[in-house]
Amino acid sequence: MRFLASQLTFGRLGALLSLLCLGLVLTGCPDKKPKFPNCKTDKDCKDGQHCFQKHCSECSEDSHCEEFETCDRGTCILGDGMCRTNDDCTAGQICENNECNACESDSECGPDARCSNGACLERGSCNEDEDCADDEDCIDGTCQRAGRLTPPKLSCSLDSVYFGLDEFSIPEDSREGLHDTSVCIQQGDQRNVFVEGHTDESGTDEYNIALSEKRGRSVADFLARLGIDPARLRVIPKGETEATGTDEDSRSEERRVDFEWQ
Repeated sequence: MRFLASQLTFGRLGALLSLLCLGLVLTGCPDKKPKFPNCKTDKDCKDGQHCFQKHCSECSEDSHCEEFETCDRGTCILGDGMCRTNDDCTAGQICENNECNACESDSECGPDARCSNGACLERGSCNEDEDCADDEDCIDGTCQRAGRLTPPKLSCSLDSVYFGLDEFSIPEDSREGLHDTSVCIQQGDQRNVFVEGHTDESGTDEYNIALSEKRGRSVADFLARLGIDPARLRVIPKGETEATGTDEDSRSEERRVDFEWQ
């Protein structure tokens, strides 16, 4: 009897196991969560991400993006011609009312750029020769001085001369330095020198060009009195074209004359 009971018990267990196996075959194994960044739904992604074509992405539809953006293949991008800052625009345009437009004045381009033919250009950049200083040409979008040569190898240097606000007379404390500059120029194997006048941004463009020329001319005349052949000195009035100062200390550095070997 006991043997028969055991046989019945094993028979029942076998039947149950058979049914269980059949159920697994019919229903299959439970779904396994995909390994990040793969996904089946948004729940498989990190917070703020969405499942796009089985890959966790920034978005899967436009509603997941910020204002003025659209969802493009899982990435939020600004719509054509839309912007938040000038950096979002191309071809030197400015961002105005969240749309990219051509500039109309220098003030729209910021302190380190200017408006030229509807495009903001950083200092030193250009579209045509008229965007550059008198001694420079527009070459590959950059203001460059044609035929620039390597400075001569000398132990001396040509130090800048600084001026007061709206002044172009040479300060007394700069005269000794100009004597050293004249000696250095004499050692320069008859190389010519550019005498570049600069100003800060106060005043109009016309005023600053005139002031920078007066500063350059006063320095060139002083060097001529010290024995430098005037034909070796070329005055270049740059006005405020290289000015970037934001306070009095930085602006005072812009009221100067620089020298450069030609």
